[in-house]
Amino acid sequence: MLKFPLILITGRHLRAARGLLGWTQRDLAKRGKVALGTLRKMEESDGHVDSRTDTLVRVMTALEKAGVEFLNDDRPGVRMRKG
Repeated sequence: MLKFPLILITGRHLRAARGLLGWTQRDLAKRGKVALGTLRKMEESDGHVDSRTDTLVRVMTALEKAGVEFLNDDRPGVRMRKG
């Protein structure tokens, strides 16, 4: 189940999630069906990612399908789902 509508996603979240999977930016751009330059800009963001909602959703969906879970508790971050 996708939970990201309640989370402010930062470039750090995206870089960490990609790192957990061992993906390059090119891998994530391809799987998320976004331009590599767009993904680079998203990941360089210091604050929340400033992109079109559908672009961010495609990237996050690709990461979640691969097993990443975005956290929105007292310590926001990312982790791999169990199982």
